[in-house]
Amino acid sequence: MIDLHYWPTPNGKKVTILLEELGTPYNVVPCRISQGDQFEPEFLKINPNHRMPAMVDTEPTDGGEPLSLFESGAIMFYLAEKHGKFLPTDMRGRHTVNQWVNWQMANQGPKLGECGHFLRLEDKQGDQTYAVARFTDEANRLYGVLNNALHRNKYIAGDAYTIADMICYPWCVNWEFQRQNLNDFRYMKRWFKELGERPAVQAGMAVGKDLSVDQSTLSDEERARIRSIMYNQRAMPVLE
Repeated sequence: MIDLHYWPTPNGKKVTILLEELGTPYNVVPCRISQGDQFEPEFLKINPNHRMPAMVDTEPTDGGEPLSLFESGAIMFYLAEKHGKFLPTDMRGRHTVNQWVNWQMANQGPKLGECGHFLRLEDKQGDQTYAVARFTDEANRLYGVLNNALHRNKYIAGDAYTIADMICYPWCVNWEFQRQNLNDFRYMKRWFKELGERPAVQAGMAVGKDLSVDQSTLSDEERARIRSIMYNQRAMPVLE
């Protein structure tokens, strides 16, 4: 059984899409990031980086003790390898997927995350003009990278649907909030529409929808408390 420590953000939804595509049983363990669950000692045993998602496979293929992994890319590579799906077995195909998974982890996710961060703070924390321009422009560049890849190929890494597509899709869903226009990226728009119609993608994106909290319903004090947990974190002391 897969225990997935999860909250319904794009980084969590990458993994639930894959699990739904694989059709393998899994158990969602809510990691309430706005409440600080990611800093609890038991969670830090699984992920010392205090971020979700994290995974524990209680039935690893080597028959040994439960295996825990953190970082969504690592989790997705493990699951694809374990089930022999959505990851090419030939050397060139495998490394093509690998480079796009790394691109998502190093570029798309962090930069679109910063884009969202500064857009949410635009009218609340002083002049954010430079930061908003910087990261909405970078979002535009990244959408262009995907668009060019999807001009050459049906899917991001070639002719086959792989974890490279699954890991990128959730970060594209908020394109409008990121101040992008999908009509500017016709090949990506075609891919985005096709993936959005897949039942497993829809199911993976819906996981935890009952867990989300509408921030607009919270008091100013509660929103400030959440920001104090989520933002401007510094090094944690060593757990002796």
